[in-house]
Amino acid sequence: MLTVHHLNNSRSQRVLWLLEELGLPYEIVHYQRDAKTMLAPPELRRVHPLGKSPVVTTDDGLALAESGAIIETLIERFGQGRLAPPAGSAEALRYRYWLHYAEGSAMPPLLLKLVFDKIESSKMPFFAKPIARAIAGKAKSSFVTPNITTHLDFMEGELGKSEWFAGADFSGADIQMSFPVEAAQARGGLDASRPKLMAYLARIHARPAYQKALERGGPYGLLS
Repeated sequence: MLTVHHLNNSRSQRVLWLLEELGLPYEIVHYQRDAKTMLAPPELRRVHPLGKSPVVTTDDGLALAESGAIIETLIERFGQGRLAPPAGSAEALRYRYWLHYAEGSAMPPLLLKLVFDKIESSKMPFFAKPIARAIAGKAKSSFVTPNITTHLDFMEGELGKSEWFAGADFSGADIQMSFPVEAAQARGGLDASRPKLMAYLARIHARPAYQKALERGGPYGLLS
């Protein structure tokens, strides 16, 4: 039996979705973020030294971490030809690219925007506020926002080539890419001006396995 160590409002939601798509039985251990810091609880360090989620454990003591690696491993072991293009195909190259792009390129500017947004809204001594907000605002306007725009334009263009990120068929790459696209809608400026990305979100959110994963995983803040 697979066990998903699931942190609320986190990347582990897409691991639950993958397991539902594959129809695999699994158990969930729920963890809640600290309400003030929004950090994962220390209990997760007992599962993996980094104390982050997702982590998937098996009955034989194996612990899988990093959502991309989890998705790739589970599809290789249990997919039986599903959710991944045939090896050696052009789609397989795109599939591998998007598995890595999601966290390697798309998420860093979105994470930076979250950090600088929090700096701007955080409580601090009155004399520090103008300086902190000026630094955060400059970083966003000169670096963060232009990078997010570049990535959203790139993703929009790629979805103009095919319905799904790796080609004509839905795959694990779409599960991996769901988080940065949802994050972009939540805080990165993604809106109706990029209709292909918005249609992609509508397609994944309508999938029965996605909805079942939400039922099991609990409230998912990126959708609010």
